[in-house]
Amino acid sequence: MVEIRTDDCFRDGQFAELAFVHAPIGLVVTENRVIRECNIAFAQMFGYERAALRDQWFSVLYPSDEEFVNIRDRGVVQLRETNTYWDERIMARRDGSLFWCRVRGHSFTPESPLDRAVWSFADLSGERPYLPLTRREREILSHLAEGLTSKEIAINLDISHRTVEVYRAKLLKKFGVNNTSGLFHSLGGIDSEHVVSNSQK
Repeated sequence: MVEIRTDDCFRDGQFAELAFVHAPIGLVVTENRVIRECNIAFAQMFGYERAALRDQWFSVLYPSDEEFVNIRDRGVVQLRETNTYWDERIMARRDGSLFWCRVRGHSFTPESPLDRAVWSFADLSGERPYLPLTRREREILSHLAEGLTSKEIAINLDISHRTVEVYRAKLLKKFGVNNTSGLFHSLGGIDSEHVVSNSQK
């Protein structure tokens, strides 16, 4: 890739590419969930060189392929209606370590939002250290974020109501809180509808 000459950009008043590449937040352009281009901050956040991420499925940045598939339709309705979307989710670095990200999206094809879109990613590690969660704990947390009851979660996951309650209790203990509201407060105080643990179906 041709190096961007900062002096030339300022001389010619051509700042778009310069701003994209050097923005202090992760930016990525996708086509059908394939990374077409990303900036330096995005690649460094995940531990890659930019060239290594181009034309890769976004699945390489998720804790598992299953979670990549399950989160697919998250935000599609909102993007169609308002073309704005944000959530906070768990992602995976190249070395396998997991961390919380704030994700915002804008689609160039709102009638089919995932066809072509641009996303920003902010690393929340400084304010929300990742606590290790099992896949099932992430699923339970995700459904709690949707406002589902233990019985509804049990039906969705095809497990017993009692099992859901056990996992819920484990989550409360892990985060050192007494109730679900405290659980989401410990995740930064954001509305539960914006918390995604990569397991939406």
